[in-house]
Amino acid sequence: MKDRSLEEPGLNDAGTTTSKYVAPKTNILVIVTSLLLALYGLSASIYLTYDHYSNKSPAGCPDKGFINCAKVTTSPQSLIFHIPVALLGLLFFVTFLPLCIPQAWNSPSKKVAYLRLIMVITGVLFILYLVAMELLVIKSLCLWCTSVHVTTFLLFMLVVMSFNQTGYILSKYYSD
Repeated sequence: MKDRSLEEPGLNDAGTTTSKYVAPKTNILVIVTSLLLALYGLSASIYLTYDHYSNKSPAGCPDKGFINCAKVTTSPQSLIFHIPVALLGLLFFVTFLPLCIPQAWNSPSKKVAYLRLIMVITGVLFILYLVAMELLVIKSLCLWCTSVHVTTFLLFMLVVMSFNQTGYILSKYYSD
């Protein structure tokens, strides 16, 4: 049986007027988790960008041994085309955060659903490159950077596993 709340306005079986189409809602846990992860990623990226431009070493991170934020954040690999990697992360999260609000998750727009998916796939590919640079070239890890990498990977997993819960997919499924 079809859910009547998803139909066009008209009369229902009781003879009363039905409301406009209402898209099914994305799981609130998915929305809240994505928002919290994106906010953390944004905050950490702001901090790393600030540290980059103030020539400081990230707080709470050792500067000797394998865990060495200063070595990673000041290496030649911390710039891509003369743009700090931290700034690229900041731009990613500034752009991605609006895609995590409830209206974006519940949007019936194909573009919103696929933009979110394409962005996290791009983000994960970029962090794979960055982790390879840390491990194979710099031979050190930055704890702050790793926290952003883990956050991006978790967002990737959440978006991929929840893709069938986006407003676009749900509206297609329930409108047939």
